[in-house]
Amino acid sequence: MIPAGWAHLPFFARDLPRIEAALSAETRPVLPPAAQRFAALALTPPARVRVVILGQDPYPTPGHAHGLAFSVAPGTSPLPRSLQNIFKELHDDLGVMHETGDLSGWARQGVLLLNACLTVPAGIAGGHARLGWQRLAGQVLEEVARRPTALLLWGAHAQAIGGPFAGPDHLVIASAHPSPLSARRGFFGSRPFSRVNAWLAARGEAPIDWSA
Repeated sequence: MIPAGWAHLPFFARDLPRIEAALSAETRPVLPPAAQRFAALALTPPARVRVVILGQDPYPTPGHAHGLAFSVAPGTSPLPRSLQNIFKELHDDLGVMHETGDLSGWARQGVLLLNACLTVPAGIAGGHARLGWQRLAGQVLEEVARRPTALLLWGAHAQAIGGPFAGPDHLVIASAHPSPLSARRGFFGSRPFSRVNAWLAARGEAPIDWSA
C-alpha cells in the first residue's frame, strides 16, 4: 500500500505501475515481502523527517530485508557486516550499544531509512537497479529538502543522488560506505551520529536516541 503522506509524488502514478508489472513477471523471489516494500515511507511521513540515511538496495539474503535501509528484521543473527560496522561507529562515536539490527526505532524518531532501490532478487545484490526505483528516491529527497534536514550519504552511490540537499539549511555528511570493503577508508571516525545530534540541538530540536 502506498503511504498516504507520500502518495502525491508523481512516481506512484507514472512509474510504479510499470515497476509492479516487471515484478509480477519476475521468476526469482523478490525481497523484501511486498507488504514491507514501502516500510520506510510508512514509518517516517514527510512532516516527521529530520534525518535521511540513504542506502542502495535491500539486503539480498532471505529473511534480512524488511523495508528499511541498513536495517534487518528482528531476530536476525548474525548481523550483516555493514550493519556491524555502523554499530561499531555508533559505539565509538557516542558509546551507544544497539541491542538488535532492527532500526525501526530510528525511523519512528524521524530518521528516514531510504533505499534508492526498494526491491532485490533473492541472492543478487543490485539485481533490480534498472527497474527505475531511483526516481522515487529522487522525488522523496526533493520533498524533504524543502525543510532543513540532515542527510547521511555513505558511499559514492548515495552521494551521486544527494543533489537536492545543496545549501546552508541542511547538514550533509558524506563518507565512505560502511561495508567491509570501504569502512576503513573514511566511514570509521566520521562521527555521523554525534554530528547529527549536535546539529539538531543547535536548531532547538530533540536529539535522536540512537540506542532505540
